[in-house]
Amino acid sequence: LKPPIPVPETLTSLLPSSHSYRGLTLVLTFLSYTSYHLSRKPISIVKSQLHPNCSALGPNPHNDSNSTTWCSWAPFDGDNYKELFGALDNAFLVAYAIGMFISGIFGERLPLRYYLSGGMVLSGLFTALFGLGYFWNIHVLWYFIVVQVCNGLVQTTGWPAVVACVGNWFGKGKRGLIMGIWNSHTSVGNILGSLIAGAWVSSAWGLSFIVPGIIITIVGIICFFFLVEYPEDVDCNPPVHHVMTTSEKDPEAVISNEGPLSLSGQSSVDHSNSPKEPAEEPEAISFFGALRIPGVVEFSLCLLFAKLVSYTFLYWLPLYIVNVAHFGAKEAGDLSTLFDVGGILGGIFAGLISDYTGGRATTCCVMLVVAAPMLFLYNHVGQNGIGTSIAMLIICGALVNGPYALITTAVSADLGTHESLKGNAKALSTVTAIIDGTGSVGAALGPLLAGLISPTGWNNVFYMLIAADVLACLLLARVVVKEARGWCGSMARQRGYVVA
Repeated sequence: LKPPIPVPETLTSLLPSSHSYRGLTLVLTFLSYTSYHLSRKPISIVKSQLHPNCSALGPNPHNDSNSTTWCSWAPFDGDNYKELFGALDNAFLVAYAIGMFISGIFGERLPLRYYLSGGMVLSGLFTALFGLGYFWNIHVLWYFIVVQVCNGLVQTTGWPAVVACVGNWFGKGKRGLIMGIWNSHTSVGNILGSLIAGAWVSSAWGLSFIVPGIIITIVGIICFFFLVEYPEDVDCNPPVHHVMTTSEKDPEAVISNEGPLSLSGQSSVDHSNSPKEPAEEPEAISFFGALRIPGVVEFSLCLLFAKLVSYTFLYWLPLYIVNVAHFGAKEAGDLSTLFDVGGILGGIFAGLISDYTGGRATTCCVMLVVAAPMLFLYNHVGQNGIGTSIAMLIICGALVNGPYALITTAVSADLGTHESLKGNAKALSTVTAIIDGTGSVGAALGPLLAGLISPTGWNNVFYMLIAADVLACLLLARVVVKEARGWCGSMARQRGYVVA
């Protein structure tokens, strides 16, 4: 008998490792949600072009009307254009908020790769349809409203799917920092969306939607072929989300302050023996079962008000800059990207601090408390000079988007793998959808309130945003107290005191 031919080490070294798959998952999900936000941003840039200051362009070249809105795009050429813009925003955001509560349930029961890719292709279609209204010379409001509603519904496929994929591959130990960096896709998408939309906003604003629609479609097709949902699908060991046994601990696991060791704290070797079983045995968690997870309700309501502030800036900041600082549409769009630059820094900072302290809620509260006076200052002194405006936009972006980013990423993944679930891996999408769906209610209310309040003055809009920040902070008070007690108990144990 001939001895078996050994496999050369050069060949085995070419086989993908778990680190390679983790990197691939991060890159693909990052690109996916970057393209989602890239396709949402153009509407805020194009608003100022749908109803521009026609007097600045000179006399009416058609010489058949004395109208001061001859260059506006009907039906947004009337005095109620702000209310119509608010209706466009809410058509998308209300549909998004309603669809999000349903999306997580489907996400737990359908292959995430199919669900995410299909949603991205449909999002590209409806985004492009909005822009085609320019080339088809459509001037009826219902067309744009229907397209926004459909786009809002299909875009709910994105967030539960990408958070679930990342949560399936990464344990809790460094989740805040990793997901804080990864969550910069939101701001990167907003920045790219602003720049792409700004390139055509003054010449052919329809392309400001069609180009992002093509981009998200292409990324969706790439995810369909290359995204890996679970480590078990490629014979990799899944991460351990909680403390293991006394002597053998996963380097990514951390001690939970929420309660005793869960049943998921098993050796990863046990999972590798039957890689498919952990993903197939548990049933998907119910909606009300997810609500009973400690912290889900508090963080969901906090995100409602935090996202209200963030999305008001997302949809109204360029128009605010045009009206207050008197920049052009393109310049205002470019300047508004600095708010998202601050959001990148804030998300990373929030994740890093929360990992170091173990206090997700406390980190959010501190940033929300500081954000309130900074919003007040930006409204009153933020337009006193280009340097001041740049600095204030970055600071406000960091403080507003930091808590929002932390809750929608690391906190959602923590709660979706909470030890009270006893190892059930089929809760990430549902928990993420509940938290982000509740936040999306605030995202719908913010632009709507801004549209209703802005005719009375921009000061009142900022007072509304400050009040929302304060309410977001108060809603986390119980969780913050619980974290503080955990720190006090830990310090007492370190000093040798007995804690009852």
